Amino acid sequence: MDRIRSYARLLRHNSTDAEGLLWRRIRMWQLDGLKFRRQQPIGIYIVDFVCLEKRVVVEIDGGQHAEQSDYDTQRDEWLREQGFTVLRFWNHEVLNVIDDVTEKIFQTVKGTPFLGPSPQGGRKQSGKLRQPNG
Repeated sequence: MDRIRSYARLLRHNSTDAEGLLWRRIRMWQLDGLKFRRQQPIGIYIVDFVCLEKRVVVEIDGGQHAEQSDYDTQRDEWLREQGFTVLRFWNHEVLNVIDDVTEKIFQTVKGTPFLGPSPQGGRKQSGKLRQPNG
């Protein structure tokens, strides 16, 4: 498992232009207040982006994916069996029609029930403590 995490870390530091562009649009709760993670291990796979609260995976595919469609199909099937919705976009879609891509992601997460905070802590609270009413 440490090998998968190390590889995911390496992928985060070497993202494609399309991944970087999409990440700038969905990071830090910018999309409907939801937290997305990038290059996140799930089982034996590493997904490009995931919203754990809504169990939505977003994959950005380059040309190599045309040659590995059987692998992608098997991977997507496994993720769906685990309860994830999988969205796939081509690099050129992200680079040329980013607003359409983010709208599709938004519509998908909006239509998915909220599953509670992520297992790793969910959204961070501000440093200010709330005083109870009363």
